[in-house]
Amino acid sequence: MENTPSAVLVLAVGVLCGTGVYLLLERPLTRILLGFILISNGVNLMLLVAGGRAGASPIVGSSDEPMSDPLAQAMTLTAIVITLGLTAFILALAYRSWQLHGHDEVADDVEDRRVARHAALNAPAYEDADADETGQTLDEEAAAVHDDVAGDEAPGEEAPGDDTSDVTTPGEAR
Repeated sequence: MENTPSAVLVLAVGVLCGTGVYLLLERPLTRILLGFILISNGVNLMLLVAGGRAGASPIVGSSDEPMSDPLAQAMTLTAIVITLGLTAFILALAYRSWQLHGHDEVADDVEDRRVARHAALNAPAYEDADADETGQTLDEEAAAVHDDVAGDEAPGEEAPGDDTSDVTTPGEAR
């Protein structure tokens, strides 16, 4: 009974992981980031709870000193470092998305839209995915979606790479 985890800590692990999964399934990258952080905190807390209370040693030795399991603490420290790296990466993705598009929402992929459209029509799954009722091939549809995304710039701003004032032709000297 001495090594039984506290019900409050187990409940906290469940709430952190459950809320994290909910946020991870959202579209904006900031919510994905918060969900990832909550899941990692829940896993870290679970590892510490699984390590047992201080003084409850899993090793039977000749010493009377209380010992704790260092493996759970080492794994938690490693998980914190990994979480820090992935958090920085996702934060950089969100910032770059904000710079380019003015929002951090992850857009649907062309194939996701096609699957959703076929599901709404109850189309059989064995049909050719590239033969659509619109007559567009996947490449044409991807180009149209790319054009839609390219038109998302704010008014008065030009898209990155659209500056043609410094473009020279092959025979022209600078």
